[in-house]
Amino acid sequence: MPKQKSAPSNSWQMGWRASLRRGQFIYYLLIGLIAASSLLNYYLLFGTVETRQTMIDDSLPLTMSAPTQQQSVVNDTGSLVHDGSPYTTDALRRNPYLGWQPPQQPIATNFSWVDCLSHNEEYTGKAPDKDGSSQPFGCLERPSQLGNISFSIDMFNETSWIPDVTMLRTMLMHGKDRDGHPYPAQLPKELCRDIIIPSDRNSNITIDEDKRCFREAKIKPTGSLNASTVTIHPWNHFGESHILDENKTSITVPAPKVLCMIYTVKNSHSTGIRAIRDTWGGGCDGFLAFSSSPDPRLPAIALQHDGPESYDNMWQKVRSIWKYVGAHYLNDFDWFFIGGDDMFVLPNNLRTYLASLAYKDGKADPRKKEYYVGRRFHNLSGTLYFNTGGAGYALSHATLRKYLTVADDAEHCSSHETTSAEDVMMAKCLYHLGITVTDSRDLHSRERFHMFMPGRLYNWNIKQKNWYFNFNPWGLKNQADCCAPDSVSFHYAKQPAIVRHLQALLYHCT
Repeated sequence: MPKQKSAPSNSWQMGWRASLRRGQFIYYLLIGLIAASSLLNYYLLFGTVETRQTMIDDSLPLTMSAPTQQQSVVNDTGSLVHDGSPYTTDALRRNPYLGWQPPQQPIATNFSWVDCLSHNEEYTGKAPDKDGSSQPFGCLERPSQLGNISFSIDMFNETSWIPDVTMLRTMLMHGKDRDGHPYPAQLPKELCRDIIIPSDRNSNITIDEDKRCFREAKIKPTGSLNASTVTIHPWNHFGESHILDENKTSITVPAPKVLCMIYTVKNSHSTGIRAIRDTWGGGCDGFLAFSSSPDPRLPAIALQHDGPESYDNMWQKVRSIWKYVGAHYLNDFDWFFIGGDDMFVLPNNLRTYLASLAYKDGKADPRKKEYYVGRRFHNLSGTLYFNTGGAGYALSHATLRKYLTVADDAEHCSSHETTSAEDVMMAKCLYHLGITVTDSRDLHSRERFHMFMPGRLYNWNIKQKNWYFNFNPWGLKNQADCCAPDSVSFHYAKQPAIVRHLQALLYHCT
């Protein structure tokens, strides 16, 4: 009998102990899950950039490593930050190519940059079927030197991808790429020496005429590439000679935001576009190449347009560029500057001039006032003036917005025309809207935007009557007056080595 009475007590004790064991199991299971979750979060935050990129998309390139963990902190939003670096987890998720540079590769000790110019039979910049693949390794022009393309081109079409045009600017403001290498890439001292182009028309040239022009015309940057303000001289415009000397003061104002747009083709990605990316591209507030094939690393996008991808159909390509930019970036910038991949630009000089122009006009707002700025030519077939596409031209925000309202007007804006003269077509359309070219010369009638390279302008025979003479009825200048000291752009920078040479002369050589 006593055993029968104690049975319920033992049963209760056994149940309680079983419950306790189950509770302990659940407790330790929860602890394990929490620990595993913590390890997973740590892995996601402190794992390599390659790992994070693979999780975003398996097709992304795995060529760069992350900064060391000792440099890493996590901000209040849970994003990984490296000593104030812009390359956060969130930023890389939005744009996995932010901070990318072509692979760093050693150059042979016996290499000379002059070797890049002696191979112009292979790449002159004039033939789109040449891609620099036969250039010496040290020239940094071979397609293979951009690194392997491990992404699907189909992912980056105009309907599914909107490029981050601020990528180069972000990198320049930080001063380093994602691996901690300097950006823009450092230029060797050899580029400060005299470089003479073997193919120059004047075989008697024995000195570096570009360097000579920079020196004697006193051409220099108006500020650093990363400047957020510009110092302007509102009186330094042609026709402003009535301003008294005591009123010729300098004024520092916020720099306007400029989007730089380059039209190009795929074979120029490793040559002209890389040279621009390595030098002046980051000096623009936004940068985007419009090519025959996309490459998010540059960045470059390919747009659909009427007709073939050819020089003779440039107008249709440029029309598609303006329409795309208007649809995606209109509200982000004050000015929009367009030109080809053989153009060399001083971005801060561009921003300085545009700010000075608007200030001169009663502190005009480019988002409200129409401007059409560049190197003006006179069309001999009539009274039309246009800005040559070779030197690049800029539209104010207000002008682009107005152009978009008539972009498809066949009668006044030649929307169905097949021609290489995109610059003339744009001028014709803008003239219909009441928008005419701006005289961009300085107070002493020196040009700021240039159709040719510095050395050629310096030595130009201004008395020779040819097409260039006829397109400039207001007269030409040469020697030290060929170019304004705050010049903005030069055309026919066809060889990447020369682009790097000009950049070195202006920003690095003393």
